[in-house]
Amino acid sequence: AVIGALTALFAATIALVQTDIKKVLAYSTISQLGYMFLGVGVTSYESGIFHLITHGFFKACLFLAAGAVIHAMHGEQDIRKMGGLLKHIPVTSLGFLLGWIAIAGILPTCGGFFSKDEILWRALATPNPILPMLPLILYSIALFTSFLTAFYMTRLVVMVFFGDYRGDREVYDHLHEPSRVMTWPV
Repeated sequence: AVIGALTALFAATIALVQTDIKKVLAYSTISQLGYMFLGVGVTSYESGIFHLITHGFFKACLFLAAGAVIHAMHGEQDIRKMGGLLKHIPVTSLGFLLGWIAIAGILPTCGGFFSKDEILWRALATPNPILPMLPLILYSIALFTSFLTAFYMTRLVVMVFFGDYRGDREVYDHLHEPSRVMTWPV
């Protein structure tokens, strides 16, 4: 449980400073794996598996949409060179935004909110006779990490889909929604 909580926190802090769209999602995945191990570590195997399944769905959506963004940007992965893509690639943007609200744990999405909530509850409710403060410490780390997840994913969404475009003008002139082969799976 301790290794899971620390993994979740450490990977979330790395995701905070990444500028590559795929690296943000990759470190986020490592952080979510820490959540899963936290759930298993407090003997809540069902909550760990629940988060594994829900995370698989919304992270697949995010990675598919990120691939479509990279395709639309002609291979550019640096989020500092993006911005305002919502109006140019609306279908991809919608898929990414749905994945974002799920991982951020925003209701009414069942995935992120309920699976993380279950792990948080079980981390706090599982007593430890050797270290009585451990449940509160694990809960606090996991709750803080949950806020970090919402923060770095919101940062990613804002930098990619909102605001003004910050990249090459030539790429901007050729922005387009990817074909249905890419958008339908999203």
